[in-house]
Amino acid sequence: MEIHEYIMSSHLHLVFRSINGQKPELLIGDLKRFTSKSIVTEIKENPKESRKEFLLNFFLKEGLKSSNVTPYQFWRNDNKPIECWSNKVRWQKINYIHQNPVKAGLVFRAEDYRYSSAIDYSDEKGLLDHIVIFRMFDL
Repeated sequence: MEIHEYIMSSHLHLVFRSINGQKPELLIGDLKRFTSKSIVTEIKENPKESRKEFLLNFFLKEGLKSSNVTPYQFWRNDNKPIECWSNKVRWQKINYIHQNPVKAGLVFRAEDYRYSSAIDYSDEKGLLDHIVIFRMFDL
């Protein structure tokens, strides 16, 4: 999976590309499985996590509602994938993602939001390594 954009607050937006021909829906499933297990483990093992009991109980309750989850449900089961079938559509989605925290009133400039790739697009270094910047030369 090659990640182009990300944003994390109460939800996640990704623009990604399958680099080895894997089906995107399988990549999303793998990403959700890996990250949910990792996040729950981090919550369990972090002695400084003050919301540990609340979070684990919430995820456990949500897991009981679904027959395919054991025992914790971290991600919602629904996704809203949109195929970026052209450079123009991809660029629109990238801009939408970057402007999300601005529209929510969290920051004044998109590149100031800590959990966004917008800073990478302003030729500075963001939180994640190996972010692939999408450049569209033929508008």
